[in-house]
Amino acid sequence: MKYIFVAAAAIVKNNKVLITKRVGGPYHDMWEFPGGKIEEDESHQEAVIREIQEELLCDINPLQKLITITHQYPEFHMTMHLYISELIKGEPTLTEHSAMQWVGPEDLDDVNWIPADIDIIASLKSYLVNLVS
Repeated sequence: MKYIFVAAAAIVKNNKVLITKRVGGPYHDMWEFPGGKIEEDESHQEAVIREIQEELLCDINPLQKLITITHQYPEFHMTMHLYISELIKGEPTLTEHSAMQWVGPEDLDDVNWIPADIDIIASLKSYLVNLVS
């Protein structure tokens, strides 16, 4: 079985989080948190910064790790580290996804998520709700 390790960003702005829609493959048109594979000799934070620069042409600051999840897909086993992040330069611009949107905590359950990202939603909702408390 193939194992992959991923770093992803929950980019938060005005109590909403940026999500992106996949293009192609078995999860075409499903939503996810942007990010990607961690390269050899790269920290989780370095990976998520690089991936967001590549995928969205903007710079982020990963503020804190929110959660680490594992998910078994039919083709591989994945471990993903999700970082609460802030935009520090530029605005997100699509290069690999078909769409993006800012979603508030009240709408997170209504999104057609890729399977692994479903495991993140409860922790992310709790984080966003506590931001405004």
